[in-house]
Amino acid sequence: MNILLTGGAGYVGAAVARELWQAGHRLWIVDNFTTGRPETRQVLHGAGLEWVEGDLGDPGLLNGLLEKVAFDGCVHLAGSARVDESMAQPALYYRNNVANGLTLLDSLVRARVRCIVFSSSAAVYGTPQKTPIEEEHPTRPTNCYGETKLAFERTLHWYRQAGGPDFFALRYFNAAGASRDGLLGELHEPESHLIPNLLSASLTGLPVPLFGDDYPTPDGTCVRDYVHVEDLARAHRLALELLSRESRGEALNLGSGLGFSVKEVIAAVQGATGVGLNVEVRPRREGDPATLVASTRKAEALLGWTPEFSQLENIVKTAWAWHRRKSPSGAAP
Repeated sequence: MNILLTGGAGYVGAAVARELWQAGHRLWIVDNFTTGRPETRQVLHGAGLEWVEGDLGDPGLLNGLLEKVAFDGCVHLAGSARVDESMAQPALYYRNNVANGLTLLDSLVRARVRCIVFSSSAAVYGTPQKTPIEEEHPTRPTNCYGETKLAFERTLHWYRQAGGPDFFALRYFNAAGASRDGLLGELHEPESHLIPNLLSASLTGLPVPLFGDDYPTPDGTCVRDYVHVEDLARAHRLALELLSRESRGEALNLGSGLGFSVKEVIAAVQGATGVGLNVEVRPRREGDPATLVASTRKAEALLGWTPEFSQLENIVKTAWAWHRRKSPSGAAP
C-alpha cells in the first residue's frame, strides 16, 4: 500500500515507520521536526520511503502531496503530547492536535483516501472507575492533552458518518522500550517519561523524584501499563491492513494488560543497570490516578494482536541498551 505517515520522526512514529516499511508498504513521511528527531532519517532511508519536511497546518503541502500520490491509507501520529504543557498552553494543543488534524482530514477526504489509523491515548479515559479499562469505559479526560485526543476521535466518527474515511483510534497506554537492534529509542526534550528518566539518573547520579507513596496500591506507588514500542508499531500495521479489507470506525486499547508500580520499575532499572538510585519521595502530583491498566481483548479479537515484548524486564533491557549507545550530545546513533 501507499501510506501517508505523519510524525514519523518521533519516538513511536519511527518504530511505526520501520514496521510498515519492512512489511513492504511504501511510505511518505511528513514531519516538521519540532519534536521529531532529524537523526531518524539516518536510520530510515532507502527505496520505498520518502521524507517530506513540513507542517500539517499547511494545506498546500498536503494537497500537493495527495495530488501527486494515490494513497491507500494514512497513519496519523503527529501532534503535541505532554500533559503538563497542555495545561499551560491549551491553544497549542488545540492547534496541533485538533486544527491541524482537521486540515489533514479534509485533505484526505478531498483525495478520497479511504482509511486512517490515529494515534490516540489512554488519557481520554481520565480517572478510571475500574480496571482493567475497556474501550466502553466513560471518556472523561482530566487534562487538555486527553481532551484534544478525544476531540479528534469524535471528529473521525462524524466524518465517517458523512462518508469520510474508515478509522481506528489506537489508545496507547505507556509506550516504552527501544528497538531490539538498538537503533531507535526514546528521547524527549524535556524528558517526562519514567523509564528514560530513571536510566538517565543511573548515569548521572542525580536524585529520582517519586511522586507519592501513599496510593491505594500494593506498595503505595502508582501502577501503570507499559507497552513495548515495537508491539505498538505492529498494532498500527495490523490496524491499517484490516482497514484495507473491512470497514471499521472505532477505538482500540493498546497496552500490555499488566500493571507495574513505580517501585517495581525502579527495581527493574536498578537490576538492569547495576546502579542504585537515589529516590526522593515527594507529594503526589495532582491528577495522577492510582492505577491505569488496559484491557486489550478487543485488539486481540479484531487484529489478532498480542504484546510480544512488553514484559517489564524486556522493556527496561532494550531501553538501557539504546540509552548507553547515545552519543554525548544525546542524539540517537
